[in-house]
Amino acid sequence: MKPLSLLIEILIILGVTIKTIKAEEHSKRQKERNVTTQVSVNEIKQYLSHILEQRTSSSVINKRENLEKKNQRKIRIKGIQNKDILKRNKNNLQKQAEKNFTDEGDQLFKMGIKVLQQSKSQKQKEEAYLLFAKAADMGNLKAMEKMADALLFGNFGMQNITAAIQLYESLAKEGSCKAQNALGFLSSYGIGMEYDQAKALTYYTFGSAGGNMMSQMILGYRYLSGINVLQNCEVALSYYKKVADYIADTFEKSEGVPVEKVRLTERPENLSSNSEILDWDIYQYYKFLAERGDVQIQVSLGQLHLIGRKGLDQDYYKALHYFLKAAKAGSANAMAFIGKMYLEGNAAAPQNNATAFKYFSMAASKGNAIGLHGLGLLYFYGKGVPVNYAEALIYFQKAAEKGWPDAQFQLGFMYYSGSGIQKDYKLAFKYFYLASQSGQPLAIYYLAKMYATGTGVVRSCRTAVEKRLTFLKKRRCIQWRFSYGIELPFKDIHLARRLYDMAAQRSPDAHIPVLFALMKLETTHLLRDILFFNFTTRWNWLKSDNTVGPHWDLFVISLIVAGLILLLRNHHG
Repeated sequence: MKPLSLLIEILIILGVTIKTIKAEEHSKRQKERNVTTQVSVNEIKQYLSHILEQRTSSSVINKRENLEKKNQRKIRIKGIQNKDILKRNKNNLQKQAEKNFTDEGDQLFKMGIKVLQQSKSQKQKEEAYLLFAKAADMGNLKAMEKMADALLFGNFGMQNITAAIQLYESLAKEGSCKAQNALGFLSSYGIGMEYDQAKALTYYTFGSAGGNMMSQMILGYRYLSGINVLQNCEVALSYYKKVADYIADTFEKSEGVPVEKVRLTERPENLSSNSEILDWDIYQYYKFLAERGDVQIQVSLGQLHLIGRKGLDQDYYKALHYFLKAAKAGSANAMAFIGKMYLEGNAAAPQNNATAFKYFSMAASKGNAIGLHGLGLLYFYGKGVPVNYAEALIYFQKAAEKGWPDAQFQLGFMYYSGSGIQKDYKLAFKYFYLASQSGQPLAIYYLAKMYATGTGVVRSCRTAVEKRLTFLKKRRCIQWRFSYGIELPFKDIHLARRLYDMAAQRSPDAHIPVLFALMKLETTHLLRDILFFNFTTRWNWLKSDNTVGPHWDLFVISLIVAGLILLLRNHHG
């Protein structure tokens, strides 16, 4: 007897049976789905047809003109003869009508976004896209962008690449930088339109000028690597700078006192592990320890609830509860986190600079780096205390000596900008460099700035570009996927293959990324087939109706056949 060949035969029989069952189940589900969603999908398609017609016939303008004429007739009926009054009323009514028209479209779009974010079912997603379609019908550009994406990627069976391109082109004329970027992508790979790198470059350039960060990143990479353009580090640097400046500005405005990662290395399973989700049983165990007085666990649970990590909801009340327990037991980290909460303000700890100062001082008196840094921030920005750069410098220096990267960055910034002290670019470079070694993103950003301008260091375009790319990766603002940054669902696997193949045929630069993308795609699809039985649902597969539904008899027959083959093999063996 050959166990391997026997196993293969059994797997083949099971595979054929499962495939048959899957096909029948899929067909049945599809029919049911078509019945339940036909109305909403048809509505969306109707709106799409209307939108496309609008873009060519300017019916939006006609609607506004018709509304204007009606208002004029009303005015005439009232017997208003004065031409000046008529003209003023006409302008006012026109502006009001346009505002109402725009506001209604904006509201529908916002409602669509909210429904989409909260959607847990296919039907809810379709409701969101119906709202987008209605908003687009009223001329909302953002909603039209959503619908163009739906046409391109076939959301809810609406795929029509030609119509998507038509809508993108119309939007591009109205200044949509997202549409410009989409057209650049499609023309660069010849998807639905002529393969034309010159035209793609033009689209990307307009998209970049409009502020589209993806276009800016693409152009930066093209000029850095010399892809269809003359290699030019300086031009690449200018594009990367636009993205980095925007991200850094947003980061500087929103950044508060950073969260220190508390490591629990002595635990078999610790809260600072790389695991994305904390098992419920483990969480209950840590919660029990925290209530029993484990200070380190209290601080860690408070931190996780403060920022909402490892599957735990962001809960300021629970965070404050654990921090107060730990602070009462003398934890300097907990004191610093309470200071952070009151400095930034939230539902559990309303913004209060005096309370923040109190807890930062308590933590700083114990030599805590976060507390020292927090006091430095209060003096630097004048929050609850007068602005005092000298005091801020002292606290930042003490925290920096303890290796706290954010304090090292603040010192570098003070020397770089001359905030309360004389500018010293060499010292600024020193502290920025120290902070960058711990991955402090703003320190990396300013190092790139110094290398780009030759400030305090020998100018290097290449180093500046590399630093900017490192900064962008740290901020996770660019999550580039080859398929236009959109993860195609399993139902679109054939479309994904086709897009990848077309990209590989059109551009020699695409072969390697396409190869890896296809490998991932095929492997994922294969694993999905192999893992048809969902073993992660805690033994639900044992219930025949949950696994194979009404076709359980076919499955049992397959098992009987496999058993007969096994008996025959043993008999002949």
